[in-house]
Amino acid sequence: MSGSPISPTIPLDVQGVQHGFLKLPHSRDDSAWGSVMIPITVIANGAGPTALLTGANHGDEYEGPIALQELALTLNPDEIRGRVIILPMMNLPAFVKGVRCSPIDGGNLNRAFPGRPDGTVTEKIAHYIATDLVPQADVVLDFHSGGRTLDFLPFAAAHILEDKEQEAACMAAMQAFNAPYSVRMLEIDNVGMFDTEVESQGKVFVTTELGGAGTSTAFTVSVARKGVRNLLKHAGILSGHLDRAETIQLDMPDDSCFVFAERAGMIEYCCDLGEKVEKGTTIARVWPADRTGVEPTSIPARRSGVLAARHVPGLVKMGDFVGLVAMEV
Repeated sequence: MSGSPISPTIPLDVQGVQHGFLKLPHSRDDSAWGSVMIPITVIANGAGPTALLTGANHGDEYEGPIALQELALTLNPDEIRGRVIILPMMNLPAFVKGVRCSPIDGGNLNRAFPGRPDGTVTEKIAHYIATDLVPQADVVLDFHSGGRTLDFLPFAAAHILEDKEQEAACMAAMQAFNAPYSVRMLEIDNVGMFDTEVESQGKVFVTTELGGAGTSTAFTVSVARKGVRNLLKHAGILSGHLDRAETIQLDMPDDSCFVFAERAGMIEYCCDLGEKVEKGTTIARVWPADRTGVEPTSIPARRSGVLAARHVPGLVKMGDFVGLVAMEV
């Protein structure tokens, strides 16, 4: 056993459909003997692979939770071989408040792995997932979108890994998800990420960025719904043929893909998501927010490619992410 204070209210190894919670004791002002109750569903049918499907790693991202809530409600055990573990809102404290990080301890769950059993609430959640759930999984899908401060082209992604056999398996699973864009992804801040923890355990891992701006759309939710079922089919858990459409291949080869604001103010984008840009092209301009009669500061692309992500809302601070330019393959 991991020594985690979290305990599931349902068995994780029983056939059929089980709906319950991961119960984490949390004493607080308004509930002295209270608990954080993280919803979990387990659907199992016979021997086979296990998929761990997670949403709301950040609490202001919604495509994953919507698609996973629906899957938990509708997936029939007779359709599958193996097991599906579903955590639609794994960072429940943040999800309830509609914010990126936990309102309890300020923790960013996606920078807290592998966590600690005696740490903060966020660290305890990370520790349980890392030590009790991930080891049981063969494939892991972690849904993301841009939250309240970013907006993305809808893409699935897999990472460049030292183990090329594992990397190839992750890339194949990402292609099977079949989002409108498929990205060979470079992370600029991977310490403590769920991604890094899962990959370090040798698992097949796929992530997404499916829009953002603190909401969802009918289209981005449809991408999530189709993608999760495609991934289960690819893993041999769900029967049937993959639902395939064209996917545009993008690559993030180095940190020149990223541009950041060096001045605070009001941001004016000069190109839209999906638009092709050349190195040196002005992606955006930052206007002063506190005076008139001053020229805006231009922010150029550091490489040629496709604008794949941008900042929201309309004001930026110094150091804020402004744009991601990915290379079309």
